[in-house]
Amino acid sequence: MSRRAVFAIPGDIDTVTGGYVYEKQVLLGLRRAGWEVVHLPLPGSFPDPTPEDMRVTGDAFAALDPDVPVILDGFLPGATDPGQLARLRPPFVAVTHHPLALETGLPPARAGHLYRVERANLARAAHVLVPSPETARTLVAEYGVAAGRITVAPPGVTRPPTDAPGRATAPPLIVSVGLLVPRKGHDVLLRALAEIADLPWRAVIVGDAPDPACAADLETLRARLGLARRVQFAGLVAEDDLARYFAQASVFALATRYEGYGMVFAEALAHGLPIVAARGGAVAETVPAGAGLLVPPDDVAGFAAALRRVLGDPAARAALAAASARHGAALPGWDDTAGIAAGVLERIAPA
Repeated sequence: MSRRAVFAIPGDIDTVTGGYVYEKQVLLGLRRAGWEVVHLPLPGSFPDPTPEDMRVTGDAFAALDPDVPVILDGFLPGATDPGQLARLRPPFVAVTHHPLALETGLPPARAGHLYRVERANLARAAHVLVPSPETARTLVAEYGVAAGRITVAPPGVTRPPTDAPGRATAPPLIVSVGLLVPRKGHDVLLRALAEIADLPWRAVIVGDAPDPACAADLETLRARLGLARRVQFAGLVAEDDLARYFAQASVFALATRYEGYGMVFAEALAHGLPIVAARGGAVAETVPAGAGLLVPPDDVAGFAAALRRVLGDPAARAALAAASARHGAALPGWDDTAGIAAGVLERIAPA
């Protein structure tokens, strides 16, 4: 069979978010494995495409070779008008990191629209690629996707260099990584940090701010809680700077309300960091027992207590760090993820 494919991705493929990193690494991994994969760039307004961008996307779909399978970035099956997606003639694999309707804080009408669109489009997919068993279960139970049409391809991890600098210990650095959007729970983290203000620590929250209102609310909350001098919003940082934060951290903390996988937790494991997190979505499967302390989403008191335990008990922190490093060493690489994607393409490609 021909080892050709198209990978359709809206926006900038170099965007530093879990979804974009996943798809870029799968694309590159397929190429390393000998696949001729064409990157099809599409307009960047997804998941809220303008009418013109929707038309451009449909035209791009209609122009594709019907004999070359296509992989669709998660925004596309989730937000493309089904009529435009119907113009796509080749078989396609839908990548679903997590259903778009599950984003925290969506108005009910918007969530309902996204649910209907994604359900209709996934029904047309030849196969669906997901990062976790949790997302697979959600698609089967709530979106009507047959389990036999879903393959779990866990994200790979880029391992830190062996000569990474040592961690800072005075005061301990708490690192959190996630977009400044309601789903990531940074408001819960800030409130929890305020409850442990008696302990020595400093914190940095790394992540872009695609939701200006949420970012402004977090700035206001940080000031109101008296944390402006102890908590830094670092924004979007370069890969080297993010690696430096991980290398210097004593704890990784993210109070996310829902994750389809949570690639940043895998990064924390690869760096051997103790983890404090909320167990929303797939987090309980991504963070192994013994490597972190997990509490229910939106549990400020529980999150604060977990942070207090990790920061205040060196023996507990060391045990969590050792388990984290052990599990991190066993995580797959990106070539493993790409190999799973290749197997799916081979199954759906026209004879």
